[in-house]
Order: sequence, then structure tokens, then C-alpha cells
Amino acid sequence: MEREESRVADGGKSNFCRTPICVLAPEGVADTDILSTSSEERQKQWPDFFDIPEFSVDVAYRLRQADLLFLRDGTHLKVSKEIKHEILERLAESMYNYAAYPNNAQFESVAQALITKHPCLQERGSTSRCSGWKNSLKFKMANYRTKRRRSGCLDVAVNAGKRGGHLTEGEPANKNIKKAKKGELNYLPNFPEGFNQVALECARKDLVNEMQKRTPNGQLVKEKMDLTFSLRRKEVVESEPAISEMMERWPALFTEDQIFMEFSRIVGKNLKQEFYQAIDRHSPRLIEIFRAKTGNAGQMLTQLSQQTKTAEPTDIRTLVLRGLPIILGDKPTDFFKPTFDRDDNDPFCNVDIGILLVEPEGADPSSSLHLSPSSLKIIIEGEAVMDNIQDLPKAMCILFGLIYAMHLNYPRSMKYTFQFIQQVLLELGHSELKPKLQTLKNQLAM
Repeated sequence: MEREESRVADGGKSNFCRTPICVLAPEGVADTDILSTSSEERQKQWPDFFDIPEFSVDVAYRLRQADLLFLRDGTHLKVSKEIKHEILERLAESMYNYAAYPNNAQFESVAQALITKHPCLQERGSTSRCSGWKNSLKFKMANYRTKRRRSGCLDVAVNAGKRGGHLTEGEPANKNIKKAKKGELNYLPNFPEGFNQVALECARKDLVNEMQKRTPNGQLVKEKMDLTFSLRRKEVVESEPAISEMMERWPALFTEDQIFMEFSRIVGKNLKQEFYQAIDRHSPRLIEIFRAKTGNAGQMLTQLSQQTKTAEPTDIRTLVLRGLPIILGDKPTDFFKPTFDRDDNDPFCNVDIGILLVEPEGADPSSSLHLSPSSLKIIIEGEAVMDNIQDLPKAMCILFGLIYAMHLNYPRSMKYTFQFIQQVLLELGHSELKPKLQTLKNQLAM
């Protein structure tokens, strides 16, 4: 199974399989209410409009006076070395609160926000009026990451020695740099204050022991999973262990509740709620797009529509999720695999990632598109990591969360579908879309 950065070696197989039980979350706890107050974890996505921080009294006064002069007669401020240093330093600190490695569009948004709040800082001879500020921010951010790396921040320390300089765009030269690529807020957080790796490993062992009980203590499991979050991220990002090893070391992570909580720890969003809401919001228009398709894709979409039994939310969500890979040019037959109750998992030991559609014994595999299987299983690296899932929308939602939790690449056979879920439905990560995703997004807005 390909990870975010490389391919892991084949690990030993495990017979350990988790059913998506819902017994671990204590009552009254929201999915997003999980971040430890003693940690430095990020809790907000990059804002639509970047808020320029406050500067020192002296610099704020000079900028205020210069803004008045600019509004009166168009006089630009001659920025001194001290003023520029403070502006860039404060902006780098604020940007790091959202992302250690901002992308080009994010640098642009900060530079635009700066000259909007302080028009005296606009640049002559620049089309955007802020290209110089944008470039300065990129180099300042690189220097700021160096400072954070020296202070021991894991999300930048992990890349120590990996770069051979910086490109003109301020991006790391090495393509294997480990950084958030799918909108992760807490890609590689530091250990909680007062805890080292030994202490967190002890907490992990306590968690394993708790999960071996017939009825684990939900509150204790949640607290231990919150506490050991940084240790898990260090493992999956730096070591990229096999799925079988992760199932043995972190059994709680392979339960439905903790998958959703882990996604919230990483991204700061309620995956289950936002996933279903986004599909429901776009399903009427998507079904219209399905009906307008012609050719082979149109025929397959027509068959999906004809075999959709009801207009209930689950059936409509299933139709949408089975139709998306068809219109996006993915290969869903390599991802959705029909099987029978009596079958073992041996035929799927070479499946990197996929969903098994379990049909009751005696069903005719050729007479159906398997829109209503009796249950579903999630396969990762040939392991059935979750089973007895009731419906396909839930299976897709859980798998999406697992991909984030385990730091996996999207399956090649469904990469456009998962990118669409990430970037369009959940609005995570880069705003720039690949052409076919942008085309579909434009069609949704019609």
C-alpha cells in the first residue's frame, strides 16, 4: 500500500479484524471536541480571509499615519528595514498557526490581505501590488521554519537535511518533503507538554489492555487516544508501518467512533456530518449530470439509476458515490469487489485498498451492480480492517477517515473520486483543482 511518501514493505498478515462498533465515544462529546488544551495542536483551517495580526505600538502608529497619507495623496510608505522585519516576522508566526508549509495561493492571500489593511504598503510596478511582499514572505517563512526546527517542532524537524536549498517560489527543493498535502491541520504535532515518548508508549499499552476488555471504558479510551495522538502521527508519518502492525498497536483506531475522532484531531472537522451533508446538498445536481451523460458512461449510469430501489437518503448517496467514479474516469471495478458470505479473504490478499460488497450466499453475481449488499468490508494491504458495515456511504466515509488516520495515498483506481470528496465536497487542501474536477465543480454550480 502506498503511503504519502513511499511504498512500505510487506508486513506479516494478521487475522485481527474490527467491526465498526459505536461503543467508545462517551455521551455528550462532539467529534470536534477532542483537542488537548495542553498541546500546541492547530484547531482551525486556513481562513477564507487572512486576518493581519497586530504589530508593535510603534510600527502600528507608523502604518496608521502612512495609510492616512496614502489615502490623502497616494504617497507610498518607504518601508524601513526594521518595519519590514517586524511585519514579516509577525505574518510568519500567524501563518504557522495554520500551516507549516503554506502553498502559493495562501502566500498570495496573505500578501493581498496586508496591502488591503495597509494600502500604504502597495508596490509600484507590480500588477498585483504585492508580489514583492509575497516573495519576501516565502523566504521569511523558510527562515521561520528553520527557527522552529531548531526549537524541536516535529512538523518541520522531520524534514531536517532533506532540502538542498529553495526554489524561487520558496518551496523545498526535495520532492519527498513530509508536509500536509490534504488539508491536515495537525500533520505532525509535538508531544503534549510534560510527556515524552516513553510516557506515551506506556499510555498506548494501557489503551491496548483496555481494548481487550469485553466492554471498554469509552471515556478512558477517548482520553488515552487524545493523549497519544502525537505518538501515532509520529509513527505513521515517519515510520509508515504496515496496517497489520498498526492494528496490533492501536486497536481502538480501527473502530468507527475513533476513526471519526482521529479525523477531527488531524483536520478539525466532523467528517461524518460534513461528508453526508455535502453529498445530500449536491446529489440533485449530480443525478441530473448522470442522466445527461451518453456513451458507455451514460449506459452504466442508467443501470445504476434503474437499480436504485428507493429515494431514501442512503440509496441516493449510494447512487452518487457509485456514479462519481464513472463520470470522473476512475476504475470502480478495481475498487468495489463483490464477494459472498462464505468466501474467505484470500482472493483479496493482493488488494492494496478497496471495499468488499458482501452478497448473501446464492445471489447471482451477474444480475446486479451490488448496490444493496448484505454488508461491506474495508480492505487495506490485503487486511480486512473493518467489517459488518451496513451501507456503502458509511463504508466510503470510514475509509476516507482511515486514509487520513493512516497517512495513505488515495487508491489509484479511485484517485479522482477521493480528490473530489476532499477538495470539492469537504473543501480540504489546495484550492487548485485538476481539470476534470474543476469541470465537474463548474457543472455543479450551473
